Amino acid sequence: MRIGEVLGVVTLNRAHPSIRGSRLKLVAPLSWDNLDGRSRERLEEIVVFDELGAGVGSLVAMSEGREAAMPFHPEIKPVDAYNAAILDRLDYEPPMF
Repeated sequence: MRIGEVLGVVTLNRAHPSIRGSRLKLVAPLSWDNLDGRSRERLEEIVVFDELGAGVGSLVAMSEGREAAMPFHPEIKPVDAYNAAILDRLDYEPPMF
């Protein structure tokens, strides 16, 4: 599971029948350096299936790959990433070396 920031909404003019009417969000995954404030450079954006209603600027916890389709069992949806949670607050303490 990774943390990402919602950048916007993805609109499709054609979609697989199992995801019609669903919301897709464009999300930038955050690295440890982003969370620590040491870098503003973003990782490559991904499209995330969102049933929770995350807004632009929201931090979300997302699962990717095979795990992204598991919440829909037995009806499998063709998604690569799934919004598992909207994060209200994130407390991060960098490791001490």
